[in-house]
Amino acid sequence: MTEQPATILLVDDHPLLRKGLRQLIELDDELQVVGEVSSGTEALKISQELSPDLIILDLNMHGMDGLDTLRAMRAAEITSLIVMYTVSDNDEDVITAISHGADGYLLKDMDPGELLEKIKEAVSGKMVISEKLTSVLAQAIRKPESSQRASLLVSLTSREMEILKLISKGLSNKLIARELDISDGTVKVHVKHLLKKLGLRSRVEAAVLMINHNKGK
Repeated sequence: MTEQPATILLVDDHPLLRKGLRQLIELDDELQVVGEVSSGTEALKISQELSPDLIILDLNMHGMDGLDTLRAMRAAEITSLIVMYTVSDNDEDVITAISHGADGYLLKDMDPGELLEKIKEAVSGKMVISEKLTSVLAQAIRKPESSQRASLLVSLTSREMEILKLISKGLSNKLIARELDISDGTVKVHVKHLLKKLGLRSRVEAAVLMINHNKGK
């Protein structure tokens, strides 16, 4: 049985850009665009319906912008990986996006080949960021671990802890499901619960917490 391609939702208010991005993504058989929308409101609704593996989200949209959409998605407990896709290389935008639950930050002026590789890395569970922004990323996640949050690890069930450890190793939901011999849907439910218990917005924050916790042992 061939493995199902990773599902992707495109959110951008420029139809031409969405078309180009879809054509680029469809060059790879391991990736599948399952939807595209032009506003944050639509994105919130369809992401709950489709539960895609990855959401590629434009930062500067009219109306509900990318950051508001990101916050709303994480508040709605959407556990899909979310990567911001934008022309802005402003440090503050990068840090705000990461701290509000984004799993990556890519610039629209990237080489198409490099962009496709970054998208493939993202669906595999890795944090992705444009090369020239890596120092900003380091600043965004170099926060001291909260002892209160670390103590919340004991509130996780053994299965949730198992999944958290696999997230910290960079495994995607699909790979975690295969590793533990459970369904994708079950993994998503566990991820949603463990993020809520730990007061975290994204898998990246969860991975950083686990890595820091292990370093402190």
